[in-house]
Amino acid sequence: MACCSFERSVDRQFGEKNARRQLRRYHRRGIGGTARMLLAGLAKARLTEGTVLDVGAGIGSLTFELLEQGVERAVIVEASAAYADAVTSEATRRGRASAVRVFRGDFLDVAAELPSAAIVTLDRVVCCYPRYEELLATALERAEHGFALSYPRERWYMRAAMALANVLLRTTSGFRTFVHPEGAMRRLIEQAGFELVNHAHNMAWSADVFVRRASMAGRAHDIGL
Repeated sequence: MACCSFERSVDRQFGEKNARRQLRRYHRRGIGGTARMLLAGLAKARLTEGTVLDVGAGIGSLTFELLEQGVERAVIVEASAAYADAVTSEATRRGRASAVRVFRGDFLDVAAELPSAAIVTLDRVVCCYPRYEELLATALERAEHGFALSYPRERWYMRAAMALANVLLRTTSGFRTFVHPEGAMRRLIEQAGFELVNHAHNMAWSADVFVRRASMAGRAHDIGL
């Protein structure tokens, strides 16, 4: 993926107007459906301490909720300049500026600069990358204990919806979305040393939480395994 063309398409699709709308919605209604599923799964797995690396964080709603639940520090990576600015403003408004560090850019381009974290999250991110294998492998390298992601379900109606969306996006932002094979993604994560501990879904999206096997012994009893 060419970094500059990707970031341009992201900025066109996720601009300042969308960032303001997402912030207003978050303030009124709280976190969205996939973030809510991930947050519940992380809480069940006792993965709400230490640090979080939130890849493609949007306005940062999942990160802010994790900070409220016990996470101490957060690193956010966001390709959209408007959304990165929204995260910074919201962190300041919440008195969390010292706990949140924001990197603006394509995760694959800035990954070498990023620290490892207790938890790595990707909420509605994998569907934005054609090369999901590289994205997941790079993110998994930085996950010390937990890894959580949401993704569109591999169903005919989601493929149809994404295909229609891509037709419309081609004439506006040039941004594209993808429905990747669920089984292949899970195998890649498991081969990296993680085990699925929580799966949730609605009609359109799935949300999975994994724990690194080396961390399982101390958590198995707590999370009911």
